[in-house]
Amino acid sequence: MTGFDPDAVPRRTSGLLTSAQQLLATFVEILHTRIEIATTELQEAGEGARQLLMFAVAAVFFLALGVLFASLFIVVLFWDTHPLAAVGLLTLLYLGLGVGAAYAAYRRIKNRPQLFSTTLSELRKDRLRLTSRP
Repeated sequence: MTGFDPDAVPRRTSGLLTSAQQLLATFVEILHTRIEIATTELQEAGEGARQLLMFAVAAVFFLALGVLFASLFIVVLFWDTHPLAAVGLLTLLYLGLGVGAAYAAYRRIKNRPQLFSTTLSELRKDRLRLTSRP
């Protein structure tokens, strides 16, 4: 017999609904995991930035004091013979160091890792898995 079986329709719909719910649950789980990764990366970046800022402020403060006293020492040492030469050479030295530090900072900023790189990588993998056919 090729008649219509009314009991078959609810089972098929129920199976389809269950599959859709499982797919949605998997999608939500993947999304949750990716958000957790992004949050962790953001927290690590913030902590790293705070630590870097603290060390940078301390380094700048103590280096400035050291440079100030070293400069004062050199100028006083050459005060009787060549005070302008001492001040001029120190100025050139500081300008050179400043340019070098600015260049190093520029390179560091240019080469820093992309924020959320792990999250983006995992999302790319997810997209490839979902679009590729087994």
